[in-house]
Order: sequence, then C-alpha cells, then structure tokens
Amino acid sequence: MALMSRANTRRMLVKLEQAYPDAKCALNFSNPFELLIATMLSAQCTDVRVNMVTERLFQKYRGPQDYAAVSPDILQEDIKELGLFRAKAEHIVAASRMILEVYHGEVPQTAEELVKLPGVGRKTANVVLSNAFGIPALAVDTHVQRVSNRIGIAHSMNPEITERQLCQRIPQKLWGQAHHWLIHHGRQVCTARNPKCDICPVSDFCAFYQKLKADQKLRDKVFEEKPAPARSKRAGQRKS
Repeated sequence: MALMSRANTRRMLVKLEQAYPDAKCALNFSNPFELLIATMLSAQCTDVRVNMVTERLFQKYRGPQDYAAVSPDILQEDIKELGLFRAKAEHIVAASRMILEVYHGEVPQTAEELVKLPGVGRKTANVVLSNAFGIPALAVDTHVQRVSNRIGIAHSMNPEITERQLCQRIPQKLWGQAHHWLIHHGRQVCTARNPKCDICPVSDFCAFYQKLKADQKLRDKVFEEKPAPARSKRAGQRKS
C-alpha cells in the first residue's frame, strides 16, 4: 500500500493542529538535563507517574554531578515506583558520569552524541533535541508508531524506518509539533484498543478507517445478496 501523499499529509496535519492546538511535551522539566532524565524514566511508564517521581527527584539531585556521585542502588529507591527502575538507575548514573567526563557537564546537542549515552535511544535523543533545544527532530514512541501506521503516513513496524518515512512526508519545521499532535491523537482518539473512529478529525485521510468502511460495505453487500432461507412446507402447514 502506498504512503499518503505529501499534500494530503499536510492537510491531515492541519486537522490535527486544529484538534490539539495546545499539544506539548507532557514531561515536566526546567533544563535539558532534567528532560533527558525524565525521558529516560518514561520508558514503559505514563508521563503522569514520571512527573510524580521527578517532582521530588529534581529537588534531591540538581545536576549530573549529583547523579554521578550516587550509587545505582540508592537511586533505585528514589525511582522504584517506575517500571524497569533497576536498569534505569544504572543508565542514569552511567550517563551522568559520561556527560561530566566527555561533555563537560553539558547535555550534547546532536542525536549522534546523545545515543552514545547509556540508556539513550533515538526516541529519547529526539525528544531532548526537539523540546530542550528546539532542534528539528521527530521522536517515534508507541503512540506515534501506531497512529502514523494506521493513518498511512508510515508503513513499518521499525521505529527508525517509521521516523525516516515521517520525516520524508512532514515538513521539517513541523517535526517537533507533529510528534505532539500524533501522541495526543493516539491517547485521546486513536487508542490501541477500540479507536474512536466516529469522532476522529482525520478519518477522511485515514487508511485504517477507509479499510473499515470498505469492509463494512462488502459485508452489507453480501448480506443483501444472500437469499433468505426457504420456508419448509411443514412449517407452513396448520394443525387441523
């Protein structure tokens, strides 16, 4: 199946912008390093829960020097409400030490450098670039992956391929905002189970919805053409 045209992609994005005009990063942060930590913590966790943890975490640990000085075992206790907290603690301590030793205490501002940090993949790197530094980047999380493939602006189960396909169809100046529009749409309408197609603002563009309509028309046609069951003679006889 062909990807949605660039022209229709832009029209679809206008609809999403109108539906979610206030869409922005849901993680709380006050500087690039805090956003890096919050995004690392967000894997397999809701943003609401991450914000609950970071509200006290960012008061206890002020910067990479504080995380680098603590042992992963102690940091685990501070983030134990979150999934994968043991691995996250190890990665945060190691990444903080690398930021101090290699990048002089500053969060790097390229994807190539960011993904060298322990526990940082392309999604986290792109979130930091876009939201902390204003550098064009399009992060692909589970919502973006699902929604973009359903709509038809991407066709891949691989997030990196999905990212490339999206960047080819979406104007660079909209990469960061499109990420937020797609996330909000995935949370509010195009949910993993039982998507709300009846209230979807982009259903006219959506490949998934068009297929649903085509399948329904086919079912209706089969039902209409199916002959009614013959009535048996015995059923038509009355008792004397």
